[in-house]
Amino acid sequence: MEGNQDSFEMGGKKERLTAEVAVKNRPKEDSNNSPSQPIVIKIKQRLPDFLQSVNLKYVKLGYHQLIKHGMYLVSTPVLILLAAELGRLSVDDILQLWEQLHYNLLSVTVCFSIFVCVATVYSMKKPRQVYLMDFACYKPEDEIKCSMPRFYHLTEAANAFTENSIEFQKKVSERSGLGGDTYLPSGVLSKPPRLSMKEARLEAEAVMFGALDELFEKTGVKPKDVDILIVNCSLFNPTPSLSAMIVNHYKMRGNIKSFNLGGMGCSAGMISIALAKDLLQANPNSHAVVMSMENITLNWYFGNDRSMLLCNCIFRMGGAAILLSNKRKDRKRAKYELVHTVRTHKGADDNSYNCVFQKEDETGSVGVSLSRDLMAVAGDALKTNITTLGPLVLPLSEQILFFCTLFARKVLQMKKVKPYIPDFKLAFEHFCIHAGGRAVLDELQKNLDLTTWHMEPSRMTLHRWGNTSSSSLWYELAYTEAKGRIHRGDRLWQIAFGSGFKCNSAVWKALRPVQAKSPKNPWFDCIDNYPVKVPM
Repeated sequence: MEGNQDSFEMGGKKERLTAEVAVKNRPKEDSNNSPSQPIVIKIKQRLPDFLQSVNLKYVKLGYHQLIKHGMYLVSTPVLILLAAELGRLSVDDILQLWEQLHYNLLSVTVCFSIFVCVATVYSMKKPRQVYLMDFACYKPEDEIKCSMPRFYHLTEAANAFTENSIEFQKKVSERSGLGGDTYLPSGVLSKPPRLSMKEARLEAEAVMFGALDELFEKTGVKPKDVDILIVNCSLFNPTPSLSAMIVNHYKMRGNIKSFNLGGMGCSAGMISIALAKDLLQANPNSHAVVMSMENITLNWYFGNDRSMLLCNCIFRMGGAAILLSNKRKDRKRAKYELVHTVRTHKGADDNSYNCVFQKEDETGSVGVSLSRDLMAVAGDALKTNITTLGPLVLPLSEQILFFCTLFARKVLQMKKVKPYIPDFKLAFEHFCIHAGGRAVLDELQKNLDLTTWHMEPSRMTLHRWGNTSSSSLWYELAYTEAKGRIHRGDRLWQIAFGSGFKCNSAVWKALRPVQAKSPKNPWFDCIDNYPVKVPM
């Protein structure tokens, strides 16, 4: 997502600002000579340097998550030491020990009972491992590709926008980071546009069934083998629900546990993964399918409020289906293991709650308004999320340096001590950051000190597919796989943010190398053309 414009006083002149676009009003004496307004592309609001200001309660929350599994962390080295000690015993030592125990039946019985009880509690309380078997990203037909000239023509032919609004959308599009191969639904591209419930359903069916058909083909899992189904789509929630549409289409079992998440924005995909993880903990030997998507047809904005026009410029068609399993036998076939999920919700704050808001404009046209506070709100949510995640993933050396400087600054009040910024590149080999917009990616790269190589999947996804909302993270992972970068043991961080305001992340560990240039990868026919240089 991108920031939007709003009016405020700066240097005595009014300026309208977005994260990338500023529109400066002409003085009154010049307004009669020219009907148009000059548009200046700039970033006026930056993400806060969230790694330099740390709230201790979120650090504690991260360690609380770590301590929850303290039993396993403590028992594992003890068992290793015990096994090493037993390995040092000779045959005579074992026979002597047996002779001593042979005449002390009570001690043997008590010790064996304690061992059985501890082993039983351990096996019952130990979290079930969650594996990502595979995923599939929807690739639309070439007929609905929306090149930049086609988008400009679509905007001009709509007869709904003023000249200033048309020029505004062109300027934003040119610098949005999107390329000419993104997709829009046929209902939006039609002349005149067909924006109806029927068209919206057709778009949803194309995305969902296209991705799911490929997922079932890749994994060999049958629809009737699915125990849990979770669908997330923020802006299109018909009756019957999208999850019911899937159950009906694939004739799934009557006892399937299905969920439909709506209105949760671009971070809903990670919320769905976290929900699937919790459900798989409670339901052994189960398969879970997550379907992440957004619907464009009924949410194309035909008005002149610039805070709502931004969505037309960056959001595009897409979706992804993911298969998860907690079956031990599936580990050999799985691609990744889910290590951590961290969810952050800032909805209690009014600014955060209102910064992405669906509403009517002055003329009654419905759209999603993006507040000029969006960058600051996103930065605060990201700071909270990574502060909680840090203790779970950062190596001990980074944590020691971080907390030494934090102790000096917060407790000893040594303000001259510079805050230490943990190096998250030591915790992860790959980063999948929600491709919400170029400005946000720029700021995240700077704050997390990431290289161009680390940001490549996010930037190239934005260029090739646009902002596909909650599914963008999976197009990014598909890009990383297509480049042949995934190796066994690699750690991957997916992080997304969305309305509410929420920031959610997931950490995965690769269980095996992933084949590059798989024919089922959405990047298969174009990966050799990437990376490309994106105009600034």
